[in-house]
Amino acid sequence: MDTALLTKAGLTEGEIRVYLALLKLGLTTSGPIVNESSIAKSMVYSVLDKLIQKGLVSYIIKEKTKYFQASDPEKIINFIEEREKSLNKTKEAIKKSLPELDMIMKLAKKSEATIYLGNKGLRTAYEKVYKRLEKGGCSYFLGVPAQQPKEQHIYWKRDQLRRIKAGLNMKALFNKDTDSKILENRNSYRGTDARYMPTDIKTPALFMTYKDTTVIMLQSPTVIAVEIINQNITDSFQAYFDEFWKRSKPFK
Repeated sequence: MDTALLTKAGLTEGEIRVYLALLKLGLTTSGPIVNESSIAKSMVYSVLDKLIQKGLVSYIIKEKTKYFQASDPEKIINFIEEREKSLNKTKEAIKKSLPELDMIMKLAKKSEATIYLGNKGLRTAYEKVYKRLEKGGCSYFLGVPAQQPKEQHIYWKRDQLRRIKAGLNMKALFNKDTDSKILENRNSYRGTDARYMPTDIKTPALFMTYKDTTVIMLQSPTVIAVEIINQNITDSFQAYFDEFWKRSKPFK
């Protein structure tokens, strides 16, 4: 017969060989099965157990010896029907899990990291905020260092005008050793709330968050920015910012 049909029914090659051997041999012990099926002796009992579980083989014990016998070939139909029932149950269970699986896929698609080098690269990473935030949105800066390259200070001052024009807001927590004149300048622009960190922690890198994006920026001595698009990571950094913000005081 075409053994491919039995394969499609859900039997392995070893199971097919053992089952066909039993059909020829009738009631028999394991030895003749090994010879007829060419299945290794060490494997034949495992294959027989699987066929018994599928209802295609039965056995009796005579004088402490197991004798195996193939079930009626019609049992193959029963096995297929049972397999169909099991597959349908699995199908329904997977249907119920599809929203969760879709969410995993969407999160995976939304997760990416990009590294930017140099001042231009850092600004490219930062300025994506103008594409991703809608008017009225806010970006958050945690641990802005006191010491930054002069050209970066100039850039940040100019950027405030662009931010105001775009209708975006920002909240920033500066390291405590930052010159007060810098915070005075930042707070002089509409939509900005700049404060000192409520802790003496000094961070050479600053963390910017908005929507599902986190940008880690280091401006000295090496200028580098790492952009991570992942909602869970951003939520984690945002939680730290929110906690520090609650403990901070408005700048005066």
